[in-house]
Amino acid sequence: MDLIDSWVQAKDRLHHVCTVNPEMLMIAQQDVNFRNILKRVDLTVPDGVGLLWAARRIGQPIPERVTGSDGVPRIAKEAALRGWKLFLLGAADGVADQAANILRDQNPGLQIVGTYAGSPKWEEEDRLVDMVNASGADILLVAYGAPEQDKWIARNAPRLNVSMAMGIGGTLDFVAGIIPRAPLRWQKLGLEWLYRLYLQPWRIKRMLRLPRFVLAVLRRGAN
Repeated sequence: MDLIDSWVQAKDRLHHVCTVNPEMLMIAQQDVNFRNILKRVDLTVPDGVGLLWAARRIGQPIPERVTGSDGVPRIAKEAALRGWKLFLLGAADGVADQAANILRDQNPGLQIVGTYAGSPKWEEEDRLVDMVNASGADILLVAYGAPEQDKWIARNAPRLNVSMAMGIGGTLDFVAGIIPRAPLRWQKLGLEWLYRLYLQPWRIKRMLRLPRFVLAVLRRGAN
């Protein structure tokens, strides 16, 4: 939070934060553009217990998981205290508005200066960039899903007048109550992904990247 505050105070450029999970790392193995974006961002945080396991396995342990679902409410809390202005971009129509109302109720004084669904399509970019810049936001939270949200941020970083932008996946759905988060016991056991698969079985094709990730880590360890 102090690092974000230093960026907001400096107002020198956009700083890109990425919450990384195993699925995203497997996408990056095939998507050169996305892989280069992950290498260039200002900060990556581990969103997934699989990364904690992998980091321990290769001898570079990470202190803890930092999920978008936990990070956004924390950012909102700090924003209310420090005066940061937020813009929520993405999710389905109306979801960002619902999430904004809930975050404001939880954090009196929070300034959410814009919400919009839109899409990561190229033809919408000029209008969305103008909308974000006109809002005067300090922090942009983009909920288009990976890797689209981070590609969108990277493409538009030179024209966005915000101090920090972060892709947050389905976090606005969680905040708005559209999709419930896993019970705390499941979260502590590192099974939040399984609970979400239970709620959204269509995600099974995406989840098939997880065993590939495990095999990739084991092969690295064997080498």
